[in-house]
Amino acid sequence: MEDIKPTLFKVTVDGIEVEVAPGTTIMQAARKIGPEVAPPAMCYYEPLKGTGGKCRACLVRVAAGSAKDPRPMPKLVASCITPVQDGMIVENFSSPQVVEARKAVVEFLLLNHPLDCPVCDQAGECHLQDFSYENGVGTTRYEEDRRTFEKEDIGPYIQLHMTRCILCYRCVYTADQLTDNRLHGVMGRGDHSEISTYIGKAIDNDFSGNVIDVCPVGALTDKTYRFKNRVWFSKPVDAHCDCDKCSGHVQLWYRGEEVIRVTARKNEWGEVIEFICNTCRFEKKNTSDWIIEGPSKVTRASVISANKYGRNLIKKPVFDLKLAESQYKQIDDARPFETEMSEIKKSEDYQALMEQNKSYFHK
Repeated sequence: MEDIKPTLFKVTVDGIEVEVAPGTTIMQAARKIGPEVAPPAMCYYEPLKGTGGKCRACLVRVAAGSAKDPRPMPKLVASCITPVQDGMIVENFSSPQVVEARKAVVEFLLLNHPLDCPVCDQAGECHLQDFSYENGVGTTRYEEDRRTFEKEDIGPYIQLHMTRCILCYRCVYTADQLTDNRLHGVMGRGDHSEISTYIGKAIDNDFSGNVIDVCPVGALTDKTYRFKNRVWFSKPVDAHCDCDKCSGHVQLWYRGEEVIRVTARKNEWGEVIEFICNTCRFEKKNTSDWIIEGPSKVTRASVISANKYGRNLIKKPVFDLKLAESQYKQIDDARPFETEMSEIKKSEDYQALMEQNKSYFHK
């Protein structure tokens, strides 16, 4: 029998062509090319079914709908829920319209989000930090009071900070798809919407800790890790154990010789592939409980890689360079210090200063 090759669609994202299967979304096609063209995602989470279409962080411009109908789409579309067509041309970072739209999305997400990064356990791993740093602006127009909520205790392991929540629904989908009995959800409507257990129940099922890993901000954090360390001072290593509930493949976070936190492993998009149980996450905090595989691979753009790579190997985000260029004096940090000092000493101002203070310097 003849081998019938599956039909593939050709899609172009920011000038790079890729072939994907029918039913693939623009987000998945862009990720197949690489992080240089992949849109950011705040609510989309590929391992969880039904996610996407809520935060609008992944908006892109479709310059040509397909080869049969090359007309552009009239509005920007969410790449995480829009399927590709054969011959589709997509503009992501190359479109000024998309760049401006992303700035607006960042501004809306930060309207009620408290800027408490210095005390937030998610700092350094926060997707909203990365999103605002790479796509936002350095100022805000918001002058009203931020939205606040009463504190709620949802159990001994998970800390809920509802003021930081951006309502991405990831934790709800996680509880729906990993546990038999979901105890929390989104209560209220509009500006009063909040993540809650409604009747004050504790979230205590075997896989409830995974809501911490999927949360893109610091709304759901680990109580056992609370205020213990900053993530860039800790050392992540890959480890595994024999567990009858989950795969047992985890990431151990060390401070010295102490295991201060256990998390599930994430891929290059910050998404958990193998979810872990609460026993592995919260109760196994000794090195003897695990088989160490080696240091975790950390992207050089992450703050977790601080002091591990030279500055010439770390790609600087475009946003901070533009902000520094517009608001601060440009400094060439590549020049050697000795060269700069020798030029300063040759200047007339320096010579005059030394002459005026000769008596002081010779004391």
